Amino acid sequence: MKNLCGLLFLVFASLAFGQEAKKPFRWGTDPSGGAPFVLQGADGKYTGFEVELAEYLAKKLGRESIMVDGDWARMPEQLNKPADADKGVDVILNGYELSRDKVELYGVTRAYYVFDMLLVSRKESDISSWRDVDNKQVVVLGGTTSEDHLRKNHPQVDVATNTDVANVFKLVNDGRVPATFQDSPACLYYLKEYPDLHVAAEPVRGGYYVIYYRKTDKELGEQLDAAIAEGLRDGTLRRIYEKYGLWNSKQEELIALLDQPWPPEIKDERVEPMKFFVQELLKAAWMTVKLALISFPLAMLIGLVVAVGRVYGPWFIRMPFGIYVEIIRGTPLLLQLYAIYYMVVPVLLVKIHPDAPLYFGTFVCGVIGLAINYSAYEAENYRAGLLAIPKGQMEAALALGMSRWTAIRVIVIPQAFRLVIPPVTNDFIALFKDTSACSIIMIAELTKRYNDLYNFNRDYIVQLVCLTAGLYLLMSYPLALLAKLLEKKLRNT
Repeated sequence: MKNLCGLLFLVFASLAFGQEAKKPFRWGTDPSGGAPFVLQGADGKYTGFEVELAEYLAKKLGRESIMVDGDWARMPEQLNKPADADKGVDVILNGYELSRDKVELYGVTRAYYVFDMLLVSRKESDISSWRDVDNKQVVVLGGTTSEDHLRKNHPQVDVATNTDVANVFKLVNDGRVPATFQDSPACLYYLKEYPDLHVAAEPVRGGYYVIYYRKTDKELGEQLDAAIAEGLRDGTLRRIYEKYGLWNSKQEELIALLDQPWPPEIKDERVEPMKFFVQELLKAAWMTVKLALISFPLAMLIGLVVAVGRVYGPWFIRMPFGIYVEIIRGTPLLLQLYAIYYMVVPVLLVKIHPDAPLYFGTFVCGVIGLAINYSAYEAENYRAGLLAIPKGQMEAALALGMSRWTAIRVIVIPQAFRLVIPPVTNDFIALFKDTSACSIIMIAELTKRYNDLYNFNRDYIVQLVCLTAGLYLLMSYPLALLAKLLEKKLRNT
């Protein structure tokens, strides 16, 4: 018995120590980007052509494939931390294009896919060529070659960016936006899912998908290049791509590139980048100003009505107004904007007329969302101001023969307004910064445009941050000065 136990112990010990755990191959991706790159099935497992590519590369490296999720636009920054740190990665693999700014900062593998860019719209729309998209909104994935191409070659197009590719195709299919301009893998996949969509213009040559890694990991880069080359030559990558309907004759170019130096020279086409940054950020700042100047007066008006109703109205007015304030203050602005644009507006338009076009300006939705959100806070400011006015003021006004409404309008509200100038001013300044939430409904305000520019110009981050912060300061500081002057004037009257 002792001999048997000893034998079993030796067997298990040899198994435990003889099989060394494989080193992880941590690759960064953004699963929310969707098919056909990475998609999650009903069973919770991830599939997609890049998932299979990562598994193939890990096998060739003798390592274990581990997917690390993150935000697509910020994923390159995860290469700046150790691979074994929280959210640290060895490589980023998620449809990243060969670009000058990333090549300067990171190591880059050989190309594993050649992509085109396609303009997609509804078949029944009036878009059948590139001329037809002038002055129309076209949605792209921010920080990509498609965005860069539109801004440089089609300046009349209203370019909107969105990171949720699957949702963008649904918006086009539902008639919420006229068109989208995306890389061919995503287009090929979603054209099958939405038969009412089609390619509306001639394809545009895109570029190459590559894998980025730390410049110090040269050995890893060489191993990845060798694995990609072998997969191209023996047909492994072709079999993966054919499984997702992505293989085409353009991919033969990848094999020819194996005999050429890599990466190819990428020309810096930026002319006076600082001038370009200033121009683009000023345009976006004007959008921020318009959002704030239109939405805040509406918020003040709604807030005043709600405050007066809560203080002086009967119970059947006080109760719903109170619920309104608590719901709006208790839910995030992002959620409210999302609900207005993606849920409320489509339902209302369909109810108005079943065949009504679903095009409804994102700007209008942004104004409505900001006005509703800030109206709840303004209502509380005004309510506090109204309650601070002594009751004797109202009683005296009524004793002089004024109606209740006249007393509120002429006596109480002007006095309450003086008291609430500081918090109202603070809210107005805060609104300028909260306009950044409108990016969720594809409004290119200042913060959104900063992010888009940063994705193409990571080596200019300091300049972009300083310009953006300076513009916000220029917009908000005069408001603070104006509020002080107004307070001083009202105190002296």
